[in-house]
Amino acid sequence: MENNLSAAPHEIEILAGPAPRGSDRLTLRSAIAFSGATFPVSSVALALYIYLPPYLAGHLAVPLATIGGVWAAVRLVDLFVDPVLGHVMDLTRTRFGRYRPWLAAGTPVFMISVFMLFMAPRGVKGSYVFVWLFVLYLGISILTLALWSWAASLAREYHERSRIFGILTAVGVVAGVAILFIPIAAPALGFSNDAGVRTMGWFIIAFTPVTIAIALWTTPERVNRSTGPHFAPRDYLEIAKKPEVLRLFFCQIALTLGPGWMSALYLFYFRDILKFSTQAATVLLLIYILAGILGAPLAARVSKRFGKHRTLIATTTAFSIGLLGLLIVPKGSIPAVIPIMAWCGFMAAGFTLLITAMMADVGDEIRLQQDRERMSLLYATLTFAAKIAAACSIAITFPLLGILGFNAAEGTANTLEALHGLQWAFLIGPIVFVMLGGACVWGWKLDAARHADVRARLDARDAGLCPATPGEV
Repeated sequence: MENNLSAAPHEIEILAGPAPRGSDRLTLRSAIAFSGATFPVSSVALALYIYLPPYLAGHLAVPLATIGGVWAAVRLVDLFVDPVLGHVMDLTRTRFGRYRPWLAAGTPVFMISVFMLFMAPRGVKGSYVFVWLFVLYLGISILTLALWSWAASLAREYHERSRIFGILTAVGVVAGVAILFIPIAAPALGFSNDAGVRTMGWFIIAFTPVTIAIALWTTPERVNRSTGPHFAPRDYLEIAKKPEVLRLFFCQIALTLGPGWMSALYLFYFRDILKFSTQAATVLLLIYILAGILGAPLAARVSKRFGKHRTLIATTTAFSIGLLGLLIVPKGSIPAVIPIMAWCGFMAAGFTLLITAMMADVGDEIRLQQDRERMSLLYATLTFAAKIAAACSIAITFPLLGILGFNAAEGTANTLEALHGLQWAFLIGPIVFVMLGGACVWGWKLDAARHADVRARLDARDAGLCPATPGEV
């Protein structure tokens, strides 16, 4: 592949925020403080995909078809927000850093939209849900892009990226665990299921400014100040055609759509097929999430030995095999379901951290080729892919339930045929897409050895030890 570097000056590293002490490697304490910023987005994800749609359909009586249509419409409108945000972030230059101002700016957008959706009044219309769902996804995009790009700049070595993104994932799992305690504790506190959903909203709103502020205050930001040639439209096309970018784009779609499909149908499947109460289903989901606390760091460790792409293939295969176990468990048996949920949660925890760490490696290679920082734009392709998948998970599954004759209204009895359709819809979708996600990285070439060469050449160029001339990558 040709490296179209010019003889322009190399990128200069600047530092915003607290200076790191000693080594460039973040201490565990600093990494956790930074990763706390993922708490808002990770906690709202579970509530948004698992609890909010059934709440809108069951308690607020919004038709299933309307919910599916609104989710799809928002995603279609929202699709091109992330590439624009990514480009603007990459061009941002402030005395406070590149990503720090964006993380701060996205916080109020996120908080206001959470309030408007989770405290929605009775009689809410589809247009109301559309507007505030769009604003929420905008806030999520700003926070996610800023956080992922910042994390990639903090960790520059192949294996260190696995560590940082592993900690990010583990903290996200903790956020999911925390939010799940609310519906579990709701009956003991005298709350109804709908009151539990509203409490989730208040919980997210309360913790968002605290976790974001800690990350902003304590974490240094390394910024590559680009002084190379102007970034032309053909450079975007070159990025879009890069095989590694395309692979990770489709991998992200598949590995978001699979678990997202499962999340959309989760409560319906566990209540109507496996005969669990909402509280019991939430406990089992909590076990799934808790297993990720162990799964994320282990995936990062395993990737150091076998490579990120091989680890991703292994986890997707193991997840799919484990999910099939739900076909043989006795109805209403929590002990029988616990091992399956723990196994699947353990494996799924590695999906996001491995994809994001691999994209950071691709970003280094592109910076070597183009002499420009494109990390935010690359992560925008991942969030763009995730949005497509998330839209499909609701837009496909909810209308599909209607076609299968399933009625989601509270207290409604469904036919045997409708329940049978729900069962197979819940299992087939996640397995197919998760396996496709693993297949996307089969034969991946940007391994530790190749990345070490890219990183060495970048470091040498940034230190002024070699000229920025075209060459092979």
